[in-house]
Amino acid sequence: MSSIWDELTGQAEAIATVRAAAAGDGLAHSWLITGPPGSGRSTLAYAFATELLARAEVPGDLEHTAAQVAARTHPDLAVLATSAVIIKIDDVRQLVTSSQFSPAVGRYRVMVIEDADRMTERTSNVLLKALEEPPERTIWILCAPSEADLLPTIRSRVRTVRLRVPSVDDVAELISRRDGISLPEAQRAAREAQAHIGMAHRLATDEHARTRRRRTMELALGIRSVSGAVLAAAEFLEIAGQDAKAITETRDAEEREQALRSLGVDPGGTVPPALRAQLKALEEDQKRRATRSLRDGIDRILVDLLSLYRDILLLQLEVELEPVNLAIYAELSQAAAASTPAQTLATLDAITEARIRIEGNVAPALALEAMLVRAIRRTPATQAQQHLTARLVPAREFIRGATHVARIKLEHQG
Repeated sequence: MSSIWDELTGQAEAIATVRAAAAGDGLAHSWLITGPPGSGRSTLAYAFATELLARAEVPGDLEHTAAQVAARTHPDLAVLATSAVIIKIDDVRQLVTSSQFSPAVGRYRVMVIEDADRMTERTSNVLLKALEEPPERTIWILCAPSEADLLPTIRSRVRTVRLRVPSVDDVAELISRRDGISLPEAQRAAREAQAHIGMAHRLATDEHARTRRRRTMELALGIRSVSGAVLAAAEFLEIAGQDAKAITETRDAEEREQALRSLGVDPGGTVPPALRAQLKALEEDQKRRATRSLRDGIDRILVDLLSLYRDILLLQLEVELEPVNLAIYAELSQAAAASTPAQTLATLDAITEARIRIEGNVAPALALEAMLVRAIRRTPATQAQQHLTARLVPAREFIRGATHVARIKLEHQG
């Protein structure tokens, strides 16, 4: 069981809180685990669930329960997780109904909702009724980035456990120990992932993920014109699509194979018309997940760009902090010299605005193009061109005005 808690690096206070509650000290019926992406919200939720479900009086039950929770097969554990943009109201209704059942083998019935921030207000209100009057032996565990992502009425009915951003050293030590990566490589992955455990794992173990991130940096640093910004935006979308495909492709194939097996269809065989509706429902779910994965891929790119321009700004302001992108320090220095702190701050604002726009369903291509136009590095040549354009604009307006006046005079004389 200790290995489960070991996955939660740098979260000693949160671990102590939930373990004490599982032992009977301050156990509430509804919990909210908050923390930034990659901090281990769901990991803590399932470790907490394991200790709630395990029977201490039964020898070896803790290890057996841990294996069942890891496989999501424990009869007293119900999980609602989604890779789609939102959590469906029908799924919450089904979970609420399930929460009324008594525990089958464990001490409690535990209901876990990952990414509870993806519930709409209407869906949240369905959950609220269950939180107001929970059965005696039912425990709810919600996970979300912050308390502000949930309705105030839900926040008032849960006990909150807050996770902090783990340090780069803590994440590097975890990745090195768990994945067998050398400590220097794990340090670089943890630093570039900004202490996001899942992303640090990918960067440390997946060469394609490292290549995509490296290309992202090259594209951003190489933008010199509006046309370059447009082309870079298109390539960013392609990179995000490749990243999303790498994450979902294998899972989609496994799900389809399992679905066919459960329906009694041989691999490569023809699906009977009566069963096609079930496969179509699976494909619709996978499409929704692909949409979410693409958005997440775009957001990962934007977070990487935030780290890039943060590093540039630190160099411009001569702040003695270690850059996130230490491996490209020379390129960072050149970029810092080619622009001003004000321009870099404007670019950081543009990236933040792009994230908000994309989350609000603005077409990603348009949001990225608008962002990257503001990120154009101002070389002396482009600055001179902009200065010349600024001087030509009033002249053009004067010529247009004079021509218009002359035309009116000629018409009047005619």
